[in-house]
Amino acid sequence: MKILTPTFLTYVKVLLIVAVVPAIVGFVIVLAERRIMGFMQVRLGPNRVGPKGTLQGLADLLKLVTKEDVTPARAEKFVHFLAPVLAVIPALTALAVIPMGPSIRLARHVSTPLWVADINIGLLFLLAITSIGVYGIILGGWASNNKYSMLGGLRSAAQLVSYEVPMGLSLVAVLLMTRSLSLVEIVMRQDRMQLWFVFPGLLSFFLYFVSGVAETNRNPFDLPEAESELVSGFNTEYSGVKFAFFFLGEYAAMIIISCVAVTVFFGGWLPPFGHVKALSFLHIVPPFLWFLAKVGFFIFCYIWFRSTFPRYRFDQLMALGWKWMIPLSLVNIVIVALAILWTPGRTDGLVRLGWLFGALFLLMFFLAKLRQALARRDRLASEPAGTRQSALKA
Repeated sequence: MKILTPTFLTYVKVLLIVAVVPAIVGFVIVLAERRIMGFMQVRLGPNRVGPKGTLQGLADLLKLVTKEDVTPARAEKFVHFLAPVLAVIPALTALAVIPMGPSIRLARHVSTPLWVADINIGLLFLLAITSIGVYGIILGGWASNNKYSMLGGLRSAAQLVSYEVPMGLSLVAVLLMTRSLSLVEIVMRQDRMQLWFVFPGLLSFFLYFVSGVAETNRNPFDLPEAESELVSGFNTEYSGVKFAFFFLGEYAAMIIISCVAVTVFFGGWLPPFGHVKALSFLHIVPPFLWFLAKVGFFIFCYIWFRSTFPRYRFDQLMALGWKWMIPLSLVNIVIVALAILWTPGRTDGLVRLGWLFGALFLLMFFLAKLRQALARRDRLASEPAGTRQSALKA
C-alpha cells in the first residue's frame, strides 16, 4: 500500500506514543495503583465511579481539566508555565527509542519495527533526555515564589543529581557486555548470547533500579514531595492541567525506567529462556506481549514499594547514594570487565559471573531469613511467659 510509507508509519507511532501513554497512565496505572494499595492496606480503594471504580480515571481527568488554573501573583509566570512542560515532554520523547518488539507485517510487502527510531547512541540519548526532567521540578519550585516549593525543588536537585551518577555507572557494565549503545542491538546481543544480562549484571540491575526509583521521586525516595514536611513539595502552587502535567511526567518516567530495565537486563521482547527446547511453547506468546508483561511487573514493583517502605531521611538518602551506590557501581564495572577479559571472545566468563551472583543472592536471602527467625526467637524469649500464653489463647 502506497500510503504505508516508512515516514507515515513513523508519524503514526509518534501519535500513538503521545496519545496512548497518557491514557494508560490515567486510566490503567493510576487505577491499578489505587486498587493494589487498597488491597495491601486492607481497604477497598476507588469503588464509586463506574463498575467497581473503573471510571475513576475519567473522574480525575474531568476534575483536573475543569479546575481553576491559579498562578501566584508574584510568580515568574513564563517559567511557572514552562516547568510542567519540561517535566512531561522529555519523558514522552524518550519513549521514541524504546524497542517494544521486532518488526511486524502490516500488509503483503509492508512491515514496520515496534520502535520509532533505532539510533546508535540510544542509551546515551535516554540518559540525556530524561535528565532534563529535573529542570521542570527545580524551575517549578523556584518560579512559584513559595518557600515550601523552593525547598522541594532544592531537595529534588540534590537527589536527582546524586542518583543519576550510579544509574549511569550501572549501565556501563552493560556497555562492556554489548559494546553498543543501540537498545535494539542490546536486545539482539542477549538473543545471540542466549543470556539475559540480569544474570552477569545482577548488581548492575540492583543499582539501576534503586537509582530509577529515586529518580522518579517514588517511595521510599519521595523527598521532593514530602507532604508531611513541605505541604506538597515543588508543586504546591500548581493546580488543574499544570498539576496533571507533573503527575503525568512522574508516571511516564516510571514507564521509561521500567522499559529500560526490561530492554537492557531482561531481554526486551524475548521470552524467558527461549533457547531451551522444553520451553519452546513460550514463543506462542507474541513478543510485544512479553515486553508489556515485563514492564507491568516493574510498575507493580513501584506500587509495592510505595505500599511497603517508609520514607528515608534526607541524610540517609544522600549517604546511600554517595557512600554506597557510587562505590558499588565502580566495583561492579571492574568485576564485569574482569569476567569479560577472563574468556575473551566467549561468554563463559559472563555465565560464571551470573552463577556467582546467583549463589550470593541465595546466600544473602537465606541469611536474611535466618536473622529474621533469630530475632523473632529472641523477642519471644524476652516476653513474660504469661503474656505469651495469653497471646496464644487469643
